[in-house]
Amino acid sequence: MDSNKRSSSQRRNYSFIALIFAAVFAVITFFLGIVRGLQSLELFTGLPVADINRYLMVSAGLIVLGLAAYAIMEPDRVRRFLTGRQARYGSNMLVMSIAFLGILIVGNVIAYQLANQNPSFAWDLTEDKSNTLAPELTDALEALPEQVTATAFFSQNSNRESAEELLSRIKASSNGKFTYNFVDPDRDPQAAIDAGITGDGKILLRMGEQKEIVAFVSETEILEGLARLRNPGNNVVYFLTGHGELDIQQGGEASMTRARETLESKNYTVKTINLLTEKQVPEDASVIVVAGPIRPVSEDEVDLLSAYLASGGSLVVMENPVALTEFGDADDPLADMLAQDWGITLNNDIVIDLNSPQPTTAAAAWYEDHPITVSMNRIPAYFPFTRSVSAADSTAAATLTPLVQTNERSWGETDFERLRTGGELGLEEGETQGPLALAVAGMNSTTDGRVVVFGTSNFAADQMFDTYGNGDMFVNSVDWSAEQEQGVDITPRSTTQRAFTPPGQFQWLAILLGSVFIIPGLVVMSGISTWLARRRQG
Repeated sequence: MDSNKRSSSQRRNYSFIALIFAAVFAVITFFLGIVRGLQSLELFTGLPVADINRYLMVSAGLIVLGLAAYAIMEPDRVRRFLTGRQARYGSNMLVMSIAFLGILIVGNVIAYQLANQNPSFAWDLTEDKSNTLAPELTDALEALPEQVTATAFFSQNSNRESAEELLSRIKASSNGKFTYNFVDPDRDPQAAIDAGITGDGKILLRMGEQKEIVAFVSETEILEGLARLRNPGNNVVYFLTGHGELDIQQGGEASMTRARETLESKNYTVKTINLLTEKQVPEDASVIVVAGPIRPVSEDEVDLLSAYLASGGSLVVMENPVALTEFGDADDPLADMLAQDWGITLNNDIVIDLNSPQPTTAAAAWYEDHPITVSMNRIPAYFPFTRSVSAADSTAAATLTPLVQTNERSWGETDFERLRTGGELGLEEGETQGPLALAVAGMNSTTDGRVVVFGTSNFAADQMFDTYGNGDMFVNSVDWSAEQEQGVDITPRSTTQRAFTPPGQFQWLAILLGSVFIIPGLVVMSGISTWLARRRQG
């Protein structure tokens, strides 16, 4: 009997030691947590962060070890504690808390489903109504004559979440007239090619036989795409032939079949024309493209093109460096017309760009703000073997915009023999140092004629068309020339300015002390005072 009492007493002593052991390391863990918080605020740098984290893990493990030892030596007390009145009260509170959280979760799920199925159930509580579709887009959805299907081409590296959020709001507001799906162009590149999609983050809209490509996800772009679907128009793009230009029908290195396919996917009618035999510009021509002639365009043809521009026509010119053509010392009537009538000069050089992986392939380092470049999203375009293009100052009649600029580590090389033989390259006297313009857009406000001039056609050839922003640069140039860059506008919202000022070190310290000491201290003091009051009452 005495031995049992002695054994029980020893076990009680050991269990008390285990409890004290756990309590001591709980206090140590508490202070280590404070030190770790001060380290994160850069208020304490006495010990390495890795050491503090290691001490925290060891201390927490010893707390668990002490509590486990106490539970092994005093199982009856632990059982009474877990089944006593306080435990029952605690379990009741836990059940009520879980039930409350469950009600909140179920309520949110039901509200989310209702809002998706019927937008009238959704409430936009933001001050500037940033989660509500613009009324112009809502009206366009109501006016759709038939269902529109949107195929969004987004890779894993693109911002698919924001696109899906906008498309889901459009679908919910369309009364079943708008559906969408996503395709990863990296996993299914053929689907992107078949749809005429270049690059990432674009959307193909289909309504019946009509198709439109939205360059990037925004309410304005989608509204413009829907407007073009309803009113497709009849835009005809003619590619000039007869001078060794890039072929738009037969595939190969010297071809532009990808450009033709992409334009056709945007509802353009693409044709070829030989002005030497036709002797006139077709009346239905929206844009004429001159894509890398090997031989000069004749004066008679240039006269026709000049008259076409004077009557409000549009021209996209892509002339390669003279050294890469058969021009030789012959005159270039087309370049002369652009310089005299528009102030756009095609320089006799080849741009060398030391910031590019291939110095003879100039990279777009900077875009001017223009409808052609606004949707490029800072994606660079690359221009192999290009000449630089200079623009005179804009006048009251003509506005000229250098669209693409190289960086400062570039220049216009004029020693073509050195380039041909692979000699050492460097900026020489008389050569122009970068930044250099690689493309210029011009618009005559009197005649509404438009021109876009590039120093190379190689960037839009099949082998380079799908490289970064190359395809977008060419297609956007045709869109702007055909006056398809802007169809409708959305009334701008008044944006609420929100700014977050992170707390300073003193504020962080006050938050830390308040959450770690003051609030827990008040709870402890309240508990002690309640216990003392009950003790006095008997």
